[in-house]
Amino acid sequence: MAWSQDEERMLLQIERHLIDEDPRLAARLESFNERVQRKEGGGRGRGAGKGRGRSSRRLRRSTVIIMFSWLLIATLIATLLVMVLRHEAVAALPL
Repeated sequence: MAWSQDEERMLLQIERHLIDEDPRLAARLESFNERVQRKEGGGRGRGAGKGRGRSSRRLRRSTVIIMFSWLLIATLIATLLVMVLRHEAVAALPL
């Protein structure tokens, strides 16, 4: 949603006042905003790709969890098969 001209003007006045009153705080806020933008949007500018990095990370994390789960299931099945086959082999031996 776009801001009205009055809202834009008021925000610029607030920003100028903040820079004049506390330049260190203004610099820290600007640095924080830049880091957040880089982290979320890969440095593509304001609002570009907002949230994509996080959902992409979740997708990758869930994919790894699913792959690990399948590997664990396959390992358990293989272990059970080996145990059953060994038991049958031992049972088939003459005593």
